[in-house]
Amino acid sequence: MYPLKFEPILKQTLWGGEKIIPFKHLNETLSNVGESWEVSAVEGSESVVSYGPDKGMTLTEMVRRYKEELVGEANYTRFGDKFPLLIKFIDAKLDLSIQVHPDDALAKKRHNSFGKNEMWYVISADPGAKLISGFSQEITPKEYKERVHDGTFAEVLQSCPIQPGDVFYVPAGRVHGIGAGAFVAEIQQTSDITYRIYDYNRKDKNGKTRELHTAQAVDAINFSDVQDDFRTAYDRVQNEPVEVVACPYFTTSVYDMTEEITCDYSELDSFVIFICTEGACRLRDNEDHEITLQAGETVLLPATTQNVTIVPDQHVKLLETYV
Repeated sequence: MYPLKFEPILKQTLWGGEKIIPFKHLNETLSNVGESWEVSAVEGSESVVSYGPDKGMTLTEMVRRYKEELVGEANYTRFGDKFPLLIKFIDAKLDLSIQVHPDDALAKKRHNSFGKNEMWYVISADPGAKLISGFSQEITPKEYKERVHDGTFAEVLQSCPIQPGDVFYVPAGRVHGIGAGAFVAEIQQTSDITYRIYDYNRKDKNGKTRELHTAQAVDAINFSDVQDDFRTAYDRVQNEPVEVVACPYFTTSVYDMTEEITCDYSELDSFVIFICTEGACRLRDNEDHEITLQAGETVLLPATTQNVTIVPDQHVKLLETYV
């Protein structure tokens, strides 16, 4: 097996902007692109291998063909033919809706799906950009319904000004929203289940308000999820991996590099995904496969990879994630 790149899946949205296409160096003329799905096995939006012997195969087909060689023995036992992670870039020209995601148990019961625990890494932020994460005060389910009804729900949400490099872990059950001017990388479980709670009374291109899921969300929300700042603190050092999230669903580290580094995966029973958020580099694995990676690109290293050497082109910032 070899390092895999995929064709991006571009999603035009009501709130999308114009940053994704130039960031990814794409020859496209689409407008209002809110998301680029980089690695996806969501039904109907499955990533397709962009080069090499497996070019044209979907990620789901790859898992079925290569099984534990691609995802690792433990992951294949745990997830079968379902690839467990979804990787996105998100560009919010306008505020996204306030929403919440169900956990594994509720998602399985209602949708026969994984839940949706996720994280954000801020790539860039316009002046005044913010992320909404959790509550600023504890509320009751009754107060929640009243505030959604009278339009004051946003008043009890925790709003956080952001800057590049900020990290937020968003567990299932945490009410959240991405604010206008935020450009983020998102790592999440493979799930497209979102309960939309509040949408600023916006109308779509046909003049209709988007569906809200006020009642469904009640069972998903953690109403005692209150903190002053939900940002993840971490040491911003160069030339060594810095772990920022370790949860049952994925482990993610940040790499800020000006020097060559070799990563040893001989004891890791998982695929590894690298997301390039700034600069460029070359990656060379133990079987002498070598690829380039630049800002806006993502690569999936199969579980058979024993080690990889990363050689920055002067400077590179990467996210590394695995299950």
